[in-house]
Amino acid sequence: MINISNKYLSAAFAYVGVIVGAGLASGQDLLQYFLTYGAKGLIGVVALGMLNVIFGSIALQLGSYYRSSNHDEVFERITRPALRRIIDVVLVLSAFTMGFVMLAGGGANLEQQFGLPAWIGSALCAVLVVLTAFLNFDRIMNVIGIFTPIIIVAIAVLTIYSLVNPHPGMAELDAAARNVSPALPNLWFSTINYFALCIVGGIAMAFVLGGSIMRIGEARRAGRIGGVLIALVLGADALALYLNVDHIWNFDVPALEIARSIHPAFAFVYTLVIFALIYNTAFSLFYSTARRFSGGSTSRMRIVLMGVVTLGYAVSFMGFKKLIGSMYPIIGWLGVALLVILMVAWLRERSAVLREENLRRKLIRLHVRKHDDQAEYTDTHRAQMRTLARASVVDGSELRRDADSLAEQIAATYDDAVAYAQGELPVDEALVDEAIIEAAAAEPEAGKA
Repeated sequence: MINISNKYLSAAFAYVGVIVGAGLASGQDLLQYFLTYGAKGLIGVVALGMLNVIFGSIALQLGSYYRSSNHDEVFERITRPALRRIIDVVLVLSAFTMGFVMLAGGGANLEQQFGLPAWIGSALCAVLVVLTAFLNFDRIMNVIGIFTPIIIVAIAVLTIYSLVNPHPGMAELDAAARNVSPALPNLWFSTINYFALCIVGGIAMAFVLGGSIMRIGEARRAGRIGGVLIALVLGADALALYLNVDHIWNFDVPALEIARSIHPAFAFVYTLVIFALIYNTAFSLFYSTARRFSGGSTSRMRIVLMGVVTLGYAVSFMGFKKLIGSMYPIIGWLGVALLVILMVAWLRERSAVLREENLRRKLIRLHVRKHDDQAEYTDTHRAQMRTLARASVVDGSELRRDADSLAEQIAATYDDAVAYAQGELPVDEALVDEAIIEAAAAEPEAGKA
C-alpha cells in the first residue's frame, strides 16, 4: 500500500547525515576505535551497526511521541528535574565539542587534498553552517539529508575497489593496524563508547527530526531505515579501510587516500563529499545547541548559533586527529549514562507510545471524513475529535491542525479517501479507549497541581 507521506524518508536520510559525519566519512573514527584491533575490529563494527538500528527507531519515536522541538522537551518528560539539568549540560557541551571537532575535520580534509591551510576549510564550513540557519526547517532537513545517497554511493565505490584489487594478507594488515593509536584499550569498550558517542551526537537532532513527524509509525520507520543505512555505511567503510590499512593508517583522512588510488578525479569528488558530511554534522550539532537556548525564537536561535560557531571555530585549531583521540572517548563515557536513561524511558513509555500512535491514527481518520465530500461527517465525529485531542500527550490544538493538514492531503489525493485512510491507518480501539481513560484520570491531578 502507498504511504500517506514520504516525510519519513527525508527524516531517515537526515538522520543518517547527522550520524555519518567527518570521522566516519573520513575513516578516522573507525581507524582509532575499531581497526586498530585488526580484523576482529570488524566484529565491533557489525555490533555498532545493529545498535544504531535499535537506537534510531527508539529516538525518533520518542521525538514524535512528544512532538519535541529540542532535546530538553523530551528529557523534561522522562527524567527528574535534577537529572534533566545534568543531561542537558552534558548534551549541550558534547554537541558543542563535537561541533568544533567537525570544523577541524573540514580544515583537515581540504588541507590534505588541496594543500589549503586548515583554518580556511574550517572557516568555510563555519560560514555554511551559519547561512543554513536562515532556511526554514523543512529545507534544513532536506539539506541535511541530500548528501546521504551520495556518501552511500561513494563508500560503495571505495569498498568495491578495495575488494577487487589485490591487498596484503590478514597477518600483514593486522600488523599495520597496530600502528594506529587506539582510542580505548579494549575492542568492546571501544564499541560501547563509540555507540554512546553516536547517541550523544545524534540524540538532540534525532528528537527534533522525530518531533517534526506527526505519525509515530512513520517516525519509527524513519529510524529503522536510517539505522539500517548507517549500519551498511559503517560496515562497508570499515571493510574498505581494513583492506587498505597498510598504506593509509597515518593519514588524517585515510578514506581519501583510498579515493586517490582509484583516480584523482574521484579523490576530488570524495573530498567534496566528506566536506559536505562534515558540514551536515556540524550544522546539526550547532543547530540543536542553538535551538536549546532560543526559547522558540528563530531570530534568537540564529544569534546563538553564530556565537557558538564562532567559538567552535576558534577551538578547532587544536587539530582534527588530536581532537578525535582526546575528546571523543570522554564524550562517549558520558553517553553511556544517557544510553541507560533512554532505555529505561523507552521500556516505561512504549505502551503509552503505542496508545498515542493509535489515537493519532483515529484522529486523522476523523479529519479525513471532514474533507471527503462523499463521507458522512456529524457532530458526533466532531465531539470524538475533541475528545481525542484532549487525550493526547501533546498540545491538542496543534495536533488537530497537523491531523487536518494531513487529512486534507489524503482527500485531495484519493477518490475514496475514507476507505484509503481506514486501510492505511488501522486503529486498535481498545488502545484508544485506554488513552482516553488514562487522560481523564490524570486531569484532576493536573488541576490540583
